[in-house]
Amino acid sequence: MRLGTPFSPTALRVMLLGSGELGKEVAIELQRLGCEVIACDRYAGAPAMQVAHRSHVLAMTDAKALRAVVEAERPHLIVPEIEAIATDELARIEADGLAICIPTARAAQLTMNREGIRRLAAEELGLPTSAYAFASTEAELATAAAMTGFPCFMKPVMSSSGKGQSYVETPDQISAAWAYALAGGRVEQPRVIVEGRVAFDFEITQLTVRSLKDGVVQTSFCEPIGHRQVKGDYVESWQPQAMTPAALARSREIAAAVTDALGGLGLFGVELFVKGDQVWFSEVSPRPHDTGLVTLVTQIQSEFALHARAILGLPTDVALREPGASAVIYGGIEARGVAFEGVAEALAVPGADLRLFGKPESFERRRMGVALARAADTDTARARAAEAASKVRVVES
Repeated sequence: MRLGTPFSPTALRVMLLGSGELGKEVAIELQRLGCEVIACDRYAGAPAMQVAHRSHVLAMTDAKALRAVVEAERPHLIVPEIEAIATDELARIEADGLAICIPTARAAQLTMNREGIRRLAAEELGLPTSAYAFASTEAELATAAAMTGFPCFMKPVMSSSGKGQSYVETPDQISAAWAYALAGGRVEQPRVIVEGRVAFDFEITQLTVRSLKDGVVQTSFCEPIGHRQVKGDYVESWQPQAMTPAALARSREIAAAVTDALGGLGLFGVELFVKGDQVWFSEVSPRPHDTGLVTLVTQIQSEFALHARAILGLPTDVALREPGASAVIYGGIEARGVAFEGVAEALAVPGADLRLFGKPESFERRRMGVALARAADTDTARARAAEAASKVRVVES
């Protein structure tokens, strides 16, 4: 793929569908390579819009609106960053030759719907997963929960960052879980996955890169990322996660099987449960993963640089530079145009760094930034990241 100059006939145009903090880092990496970046999201002033060459506000679940912006901008590549996209229209756009969808339109359709990716992994590829069932009504949800057993997890098939997810311990909690799932899902048609609990030791994200070498697709793996979640949303991550050689090998076998089936080029975040040498597939994102923010301080090339290079057909390097950790900075308040205090104190923590995302509105549990830290080992890095995050305060302007 030839790289050109923005705003010229040679420009290589890349459209981001979703312009959050992950998309912002991808946009920066693409611009470093001379790409012309167009950022799209459902609201104005999204993080990636602040650094893109142009931006558009639209409901990306609206097929007509999505096609209209693609026809107007004529991007060479379309890079989805969120789940709330009219993926059927993406497939038509790709089939019509209007743009290449990263990694492919089919991959976007499968991974942005938990039902599609779970059936691919468990039923087509035969990979180990938790027990699961699907439901479209509250009555079906009760039946599904009885099949998988209690306790269980209930999630909308299309949602992200823990939205609409519940941990259900008894049948009398099903009604509330159903209502919460409907509120947190990203499509009008209700559809929920019920997952049985896996007794795992820890969760990892296995970042997996499909890139070109001498014109042939190669798969490479970053060091595993450990992470801790609260209500389905990550609160801290670290790299590398210690695990047995057998578990690491099995994790990469599973990640390779899933990403080979999805195809295309780019970085994938494969989520896995690990217990001893056993590994279960959980989910996969065909794009940079929130837990992978830690790679901004741990790797020679961050997950964002890897994604940008891979989709452009350029060489990639997954080498670890040093151990590190990330800790989320939440809004804590409901306000617009907030300010941040304690930044100097946070950056005074040894090995610490910050990313403040620039989101125009703060919510109690909205991720407004992340503290990062490097150290000789992950325990020290985690402590430093947590300390740095604790010093940042989100305040009303």
